[in-house]
Amino acid sequence: MKKKPSKSDDYLLDLFESKKPLIIYKAKNGFDVFTDFSEKIKLNNTNIDYFFKKLENNKNNKNTFSECYIGFFGYEILCNLIGIKIPKQKTNNFLKGIFYKPKKLIKIRKSVQIKRIVKYYKVFDDTSNNLQLGKNNTKFKVNLSLMQYTNIFNKFSRKIRKGETYQIKICQKYKKKLNINSVKFFWNLMQVNSAPESFLIRDRNYSIISCSPETLIERKKNIIKTKPIAGTMRKNKSSNFNQARKYFNNNQKETKEHNMIVDMERNDLSKICIPGSVKISKLKYIEEYKDLFHCVSEISGKLDPKKSIKDIIQSMMPGGSVIGCPKINTLNLLNQQEKENRNVYTGSFGYIKSNLDMRFNIIIRSILNYKGINEISAASGVIIGSNAKKEYQENFIKAKSLLDLYSK
Repeated sequence: MKKKPSKSDDYLLDLFESKKPLIIYKAKNGFDVFTDFSEKIKLNNTNIDYFFKKLENNKNNKNTFSECYIGFFGYEILCNLIGIKIPKQKTNNFLKGIFYKPKKLIKIRKSVQIKRIVKYYKVFDDTSNNLQLGKNNTKFKVNLSLMQYTNIFNKFSRKIRKGETYQIKICQKYKKKLNINSVKFFWNLMQVNSAPESFLIRDRNYSIISCSPETLIERKKNIIKTKPIAGTMRKNKSSNFNQARKYFNNNQKETKEHNMIVDMERNDLSKICIPGSVKISKLKYIEEYKDLFHCVSEISGKLDPKKSIKDIIQSMMPGGSVIGCPKINTLNLLNQQEKENRNVYTGSFGYIKSNLDMRFNIIIRSILNYKGINEISAASGVIIGSNAKKEYQENFIKAKSLLDLYSK
């Protein structure tokens, strides 16, 4: 017998089918939907300090959702925060960052909770079922051919041999001109690849859809954690956790890459934590996704009470696992070489609550839809022993779960 739609079903379907700005963020046992924004702060290089001070000045111990800000820092503004200059690049003039202050929070769990009028509804049968996006056979344009990628790869390999960097991530972009229904795309993506840091922002003139797997910052009171991902194994029909574990343990290139990133993230955390408190909580565990396995570690420390929000952001962003190391020198090398603005890619999305608890991801595995152009970015790491063709193919594997959405 077909379930009769509840009030919550009707409300959410109306919200999703409207053009009303909203944010959906993956939670531990479901999703949080933020809407009815009372404030929208578009960040730039001149007002970002004001934003940080605003958060610090409004601090209180009441952990209420209505006093939280949720949004993203783009790659360019994060570089500027740590004194990294970006040469003139091709750009679509997308936002450098934006934060929203929500007045309504809808929790999609086993039941739906709409917090504002404080009502509790029956089980919500989520709208991800049987969504049809329509077939579109237009191919994506890739900004780097294998030959172009190999030329950049060879330049960076020489930099590595000279000791100017130890690992570096080359960004590759896939683009398609198409108007999409971002909410339907998001729920379709969640059916096949619901990653821990997945999110959607839909505003009136843009959307960002992401199945990001990586938590860059998770702060609860005085404890701060980061979960760097470094290591990728492509899946096939017979792949399993044991095979992935053996692959990461026995692969010298993946081991070197992971160890370098873990050391760098420990160093980043140490800048803002009480000396001696930074520890590796979990080392080299495996996470499974639609097309690949990842190798992940977790690092935690006790936050120095003297450190501000700006100190935390400057120390941890951009996330080292998607840049390379050492971070500052590698960022300069990347920015000199890359001809297109990264926009949201390798920026960070998340929230800062009224008690200054926060959670931020690294924006990877994402679709930026702006001015009718869909943009997907991916990057793989170059170290001594890397192979250009293999790394080029790895970029495609990382983007595949998003590219596949366009053929449904």
